[in-house]
Amino acid sequence: MLPDGWKHATIENLGAKGKPAVKAGPFGSSLKKEYYKPFGYKIYGQEQVISNDENYGNYFIDENKYNELKSCSVSPGDILISLVGTIGQTLLLSNSCQQGIINPRLLRVSLDKDRIIPAYIQYILASNYTQNILKRWAQGGTMGVLNAEMIKTFPILLPPLPEQKKIAAILSTWDRAIEGTEKLLANSQQQKKALMQQLLTGKKRLPGFTGEWKICSLSDVATVQTATSKTQYICENGERFIVDMGSVNRLGNLVCTKSTQHNADLLPKGTLVMPKDDIGGGNIIGRTSYIDRDDLYVLGDHVYALHIGDCDSKFLHFLINSHPINKNLRRRANGTAQLGLGKKDVLRQKIKIPSEFSEQKAIAAVLTTADEEITALESDLSRLRQEKKALMQQLLTGKRRVTVD
Repeated sequence: MLPDGWKHATIENLGAKGKPAVKAGPFGSSLKKEYYKPFGYKIYGQEQVISNDENYGNYFIDENKYNELKSCSVSPGDILISLVGTIGQTLLLSNSCQQGIINPRLLRVSLDKDRIIPAYIQYILASNYTQNILKRWAQGGTMGVLNAEMIKTFPILLPPLPEQKKIAAILSTWDRAIEGTEKLLANSQQQKKALMQQLLTGKKRLPGFTGEWKICSLSDVATVQTATSKTQYICENGERFIVDMGSVNRLGNLVCTKSTQHNADLLPKGTLVMPKDDIGGGNIIGRTSYIDRDDLYVLGDHVYALHIGDCDSKFLHFLINSHPINKNLRRRANGTAQLGLGKKDVLRQKIKIPSEFSEQKAIAAVLTTADEEITALESDLSRLRQEKKALMQQLLTGKRRVTVD
């Protein structure tokens, strides 16, 4: 049953008179690379849609070619839809968008702005519900493809204009909150990267520390343990977690999913775990995760456990995950279908560490605080996205009505 005042429509019904609601880009032969110019009328393609930035990219055509392809031109408030590969992604053009045309990989949706709020339609097209339908509709083998007819006939639940406007404004507020949190997260990640480059090399010293740093091998401060597969001990609702090749991600975070009751090869707090094998990539080899609790984790196969002696283990965790050290370790990995890092190659790795244990600990504390800030922002971002998703499901279906001034 339709909410009061709402009606059924399709995208095709929502266009302005004299202009098709949905228009595909020109045939590829009409827009060859040889027509591209260093300036002129902008060519909009997937790069703008995927980056969500209408100013991205620098492909242009001259006035003659623009006039020839003017049926594919764009206006403020048009919605661009990606047709190939990353299908269904959308971009709403602003009032200050550059004059130009779409390329063959995009569709343009032009709406009658006297009765339609373009941002409302974009939210419908970007919703999980719509995206799932578009992916099912996409045709082709390994690369999905949409076409104009699919979008034209897409069904829309359309509230009155004032309600469209209010819903779009509410969701836009959530978008700004998400965008702000994304920027804070990116800044925090960049700041941590800069701190690691400065603090882990001795280029920047924390107040009160002046002693020399020493060069040594990992074998001077760590021993390496291996273990056998624990697959046979996996069980539901186990009290412990198995640490294996898939338990360390590219950021050095511990992401264990296999639980167990097994109580052999238990890892003490302060142990570092390092994937020694990686099928088809090498992106996690040599990364470490820090074990933060005694006897909660069980060592499995394809992973080294580094037991740390004359060094702060948290400091060493950050040092090994720093770009130059991790790059050296990954270079030593060898193999074809499966890359592998030898124990001797790990123990030979040269490192430079503060002579004072207290300085190691202080550096680790600064970087741990940076990690905690990043984790908190990631949690905030995940929550905002989930809340926006739930709100969209309610507002765009009329299950939750808004008060219109």
